[in-house]
Amino acid sequence: MADRGHASTDAAGAAALRRLFVYNGGFLSQPRLRRILALSGHGIRLGLPSPDDMVGIWGASPTAGRGLRIAAARGTGVLRVEDAFLRSVLPGRARGAQPTLGLMLDRKGVHFDPTRPSDLEELLATHPLDDTALLNRARDAIIRIRAGHLTKYTGFDPAAPVPPPGYVLVVDQSAGDAAVTASGATAATFREMLALAQIENPGAPVVIKTHPETARGLRPGHFTAADAGGRVRLLSDAVSPWALLDGAIAVYTVSSQMGFEAILAGHRPRVFGQPFYGGWGLSADENPLPRRTRRLTRAQLFAGAMILAPTWYDPYADRLCTLEDALATLEAETRAWREDRNGWVATGMRLWKRGAMQGFFGGARPVRFVADANRAADYAARTGRRAMVWGAAPAPQGVVRVEDGFLRSRGLGAALVPPLSLVADDLGLYYDPTRDSRLERLIAAACDLPTTERHRAEYLIARLCEAGLSKYNLGGAPLPDLPPGHRILVPGQVEDDASIRLGCPVECTNLALLERTRAENPDAVIVYKPHPDVEAGLRPGAVDPAAARALADTVIEGAGAPALLAAVDEVWTLSSGIGFEALLRGLPVTCLGVPFYAGWGLTRDLAPVPARRSARPDIVALAHAVLIAYPRYRDPQTGRPCPVEVIADRLARADLPAPGPGLRLLARLQGAAASHAWLWRR
Repeated sequence: MADRGHASTDAAGAAALRRLFVYNGGFLSQPRLRRILALSGHGIRLGLPSPDDMVGIWGASPTAGRGLRIAAARGTGVLRVEDAFLRSVLPGRARGAQPTLGLMLDRKGVHFDPTRPSDLEELLATHPLDDTALLNRARDAIIRIRAGHLTKYTGFDPAAPVPPPGYVLVVDQSAGDAAVTASGATAATFREMLALAQIENPGAPVVIKTHPETARGLRPGHFTAADAGGRVRLLSDAVSPWALLDGAIAVYTVSSQMGFEAILAGHRPRVFGQPFYGGWGLSADENPLPRRTRRLTRAQLFAGAMILAPTWYDPYADRLCTLEDALATLEAETRAWREDRNGWVATGMRLWKRGAMQGFFGGARPVRFVADANRAADYAARTGRRAMVWGAAPAPQGVVRVEDGFLRSRGLGAALVPPLSLVADDLGLYYDPTRDSRLERLIAAACDLPTTERHRAEYLIARLCEAGLSKYNLGGAPLPDLPPGHRILVPGQVEDDASIRLGCPVECTNLALLERTRAENPDAVIVYKPHPDVEAGLRPGAVDPAAARALADTVIEGAGAPALLAAVDEVWTLSSGIGFEALLRGLPVTCLGVPFYAGWGLTRDLAPVPARRSARPDIVALAHAVLIAYPRYRDPQTGRPCPVEVIADRLARADLPAPGPGLRLLARLQGAAASHAWLWRR
């Protein structure tokens, strides 16, 4: 992942932008579109252009002719604008659709119009496309897109059933679509394609896949239910194109983007139009373009069409970005939509948390809050929603459990600071070793990470360590001079914490932890750090000062965990998350309990660990599962789902909004009533 800096162009520099005159209301009504153009050096204007200006048109839209006529009359250049090949969760015409993630900006033509060369076609025809790093990026991105079931519109369930393998796939498109008409295709072309698919594959089932906009009733397609029958099936369900392509024995298309994806999936599609991906030796072209004579590999085609040609946008840093950053954005938005699309009913959520829960899980449908877990499960069963409960509270089977993530905030949850990350586990919870959890499965699967995901996790580890980030990021007072010798950090914990109740079979208090550590390390320098919530008097776990001084060489209060980890040689813990942060920094960790990071061969474990934790990930794989794959993140500035890198940068730069006045007042009242915590923690 590239470092997320500030925007490369800002409003102050707008006067230096090249003027782009437009005659389509979409350029004016879509802030994201205007911003990407501005960052690309184009300032939107109305009126009549001079020869030094440009006219902007949207692809081959009905208004494009107006702009072309004005450009011809005024002697100006034309910038043709279209969505890139990864756009958003929902189609642009759909209600609630997100703005586009990227644009194709073309000065020569439009990528889907074969009547004249486009910038993309020229790039594919003339660019060397031989850089090893570029092609490796392309191969890694193809793997990532397929694994995440990403495509132009990602609003579908990857687990939705597709027909049994062995079918011929015929791809429909919207009637009147510019990519169809530009190729000279008509309704008769689609009829011919369907007929040939049956003739050339005798006996094989034929599946016609309708366009997502057709399935949503936004635009008609070329095939209807009347075309189904016999061995022909019309599939209008929202399914993964990658799942469909995996089961197909042949693919037929006019000019759909799905033909491009078929190439990436290993097919040689039969193409009846003249799309951008046709003519490069990777498709069987019914109407080849004579000027396309070069032969490309899949990686070269992808590199040109997805890495080099598009202009991608980072909505969090408000800047142009790489394909990899755009993928991270789309992954976060897609995950949120797929998990939340049916809505949630929640219980066990304290009042002050409900705003954050709506922000995380209410993007598709508002979260409904009810009094208890049984009512939540019943309501979910009646309405098709999913049920969630906070933490380890008793709940019927099938209720998803929600907890704070591992890069939580700059400040304590007990101080009512809203979270930046949450985990939602449909199997168990990461701190409960008595049962399987989704995190355990992700850790085991991370042993086989693709190269690009390993690089992403390596970058994240380096970023966290360099910026001194931890779960709560409290900062803290400077460290005092520590005694010389082999230093062991012993982090205290909240003693009624569920991770201790569920995962510490023998030692389960901070005093017992100190006693065991001193008994087994009589000559070491033991540094004890009380838990911040305990220091603040908000939670139980205080150790008698005299007992602490008798067992520890020094007791550090108010210091930040990252600074302490940089000053010690190892960590002994019950089940503290500081043990995980120590592993990220290469420190040895001894566990008296069974935290989520124990039992994988990375820690010294003094308590029995579950036999199911038999995988042996390295720290990079563990970090990917714990920090990238498992939690969900929400950007506090934009309010949108986001990748972990955004949160890391927000925390590193302290680029976080202040809590609202209501939470600040409640936090002060809570502090005043700390001795009656059972009241405000209900």
